[in-house]
Amino acid sequence: MISNKEDLRAFLAKRSDGVGGRVCAVDTEADSLHRYSESLCLVQFSDGTDHVLIDPLAIDDLSDLKTYLETSTCWMHGADYDMHMLKQNLGMIPPTVFDTQIGARLLGVRKFGYGNLVEHYMGVELEKTSQKADWAKRPLTPVMEEYALNDVVYLLPMADMIVTQLKEKGRYEWFEESCVAARDKALERKQEKEDRWRIKGSGKLEPRGLNYLRALWQWRDSEAESWDRPPFMVAGNKQLLDWVACLLDGKKPAMPRHYRSNRVKNFDMALADAELVSVEDMPQRIRGKRRRKDPEFESRLDALMAKRDEIAAELDIDSSLIAARAALEAIAGGHDGAEQQLLSWQRNLLGI
Repeated sequence: MISNKEDLRAFLAKRSDGVGGRVCAVDTEADSLHRYSESLCLVQFSDGTDHVLIDPLAIDDLSDLKTYLETSTCWMHGADYDMHMLKQNLGMIPPTVFDTQIGARLLGVRKFGYGNLVEHYMGVELEKTSQKADWAKRPLTPVMEEYALNDVVYLLPMADMIVTQLKEKGRYEWFEESCVAARDKALERKQEKEDRWRIKGSGKLEPRGLNYLRALWQWRDSEAESWDRPPFMVAGNKQLLDWVACLLDGKKPAMPRHYRSNRVKNFDMALADAELVSVEDMPQRIRGKRRRKDPEFESRLDALMAKRDEIAAELDIDSSLIAARAALEAIAGGHDGAEQQLLSWQRNLLGI
């Protein structure tokens, strides 16, 4: 565990550049399952020879790590979340990020979780005991340390195997383009939308139900913040929707027995405030545009979907890797720029 700036600087200074420049493997751990506000709790790093844990909770200046990664090719697995954490905490994403998950999927691997890939490529079965651990706690237990290190120990050896197989199948350029697109998407990711309370399952609610849901979501968020726990520990999304259904039936929701009296009081106050909202000020249902029945559109879409599925079967990869249905619908509908939703290798396969 590297837990001070001086040791971090000394460690990174000793990293020699390999053929083609610096290459490293990185993973991150946060405390989103245990705290209201997510914090970066651990950075796992490997250059293929040395594997270390870097403690962001103890090091208040990670500029040396930032500088190192700014000139590195960085391998990750399921990189979207890790890129988000690096962007949020270091203000950057490495210039080249390769993702073993993308590579494995392009090879037709159906079980592509990190543990699945380590077993598939390295013949090692990893322990999952620390998967939901509280990474903000110190000191880390030996089991947690081993679990965390394992997340980078196998990344570069697996990467070599995946790259070799991609090149043998003529899919390495697909992989590179897909990784660049994933990094661009992570860079462009915007802040969370304002109406986060519109959770899955709320789309069919009319204004009165949406008004209750918004009030209960805001109550839950306030309770979670004051408790410094993630919102799901206060109440799950399904519970919120069940309470809304209760209220729409004219019934008072039953509170869990473990709730403190103050939490119940705040719940009742939130509902009382919701009752005071006028019909004009209630949130409105978002209605999607209904597409007119268009036999020609349906025919074009069916042809694109059939071609995509046929190519995917021949390549033995998931068809969604070639094109998502939404992208094919836009193309079939003749939307401006619809083809640009696909990468060049995807367009080439489809003949677009």
